[in-house]
Order: sequence, then C-alpha cells, then structure tokens
Amino acid sequence: MMHPDRVADVMGGRAILGSRVLSVQDLEAAVVTGLPKRALRLTLARACSSAQYARALLYRVVPEATYKRRTRLTPSESERTERLARVIATAEYVWDSRDDAREWLAKPHPELENRPPLEAALTELGARRAEELLDRLFYGIPA
Repeated sequence: MMHPDRVADVMGGRAILGSRVLSVQDLEAAVVTGLPKRALRLTLARACSSAQYARALLYRVVPEATYKRRTRLTPSESERTERLARVIATAEYVWDSRDDAREWLAKPHPELENRPPLEAALTELGARRAEELLDRLFYGIPA
C-alpha cells in the first residue's frame, strides 16, 4: 500500500488538507470529514496533461453545478478523490517520474478493457486493478 503522506501530497498536502497526514488514520479522518474541493482539482491537474481532460474527469467525480456551489467534497466524493490520488502516487512511485506516470495513467491499457488507468480508477474495483498492474510492473511480474 502506498504510504499515506504520498497520497496526501498528490492532493496538495498540508496546505490544502489543513494538517499533516502521517498515517492511514489521518488520511481517513480527512476523507470522512470531506476534503476541500481544491484537493480534487490538484489531484487531477497532477495526472492529466491537459486542463480539458482534468475538467472532464473532475465532473465525473462531482457534477459541474454541484462542484461550483460547494467548498468541500462529500465523504463519498472525498473517497473517490483519495482513490485517484492513491493510484497517481503509486504510479509516480513505480515509474519514479511524474511525467512517465502521467503518460502511463492516460494511455489505454489492454488489461483494463483499453481504458486508461486513471479512468479505471474512478471505481474502486478499477483502482484495485490499476494498482495490481503497477505492483506487477514494480516487481517485474509478467502479465
């Protein structure tokens, strides 16, 4: 499992979350209380090569009108944000490069029904599958 401080860093870290995340409990507390909506925007900006693609994914997590009128995400929207951040943090760790991770996250993958891993990560099961792929890449386990 990716260390919680790396996941928090993808979402903007202490400056956005309001406190340091040192444990899974800290991360869970931030998610349960509802993340600032800026955490979602920063998460997607970090992984998407274009603002248009980031905006499209953002509005798949939270409808546009809802996003515009709120300052915080609901717990379920926060969970989706954390899940995306976890997959992004894992990809960055595996590839040891934000640019290479961004490229991998955006490229359709045959083991994800030709969906990009970032889009697969919009669901819990898709995120698990993307993380399994990353684990296999990291440990050199063939598909």
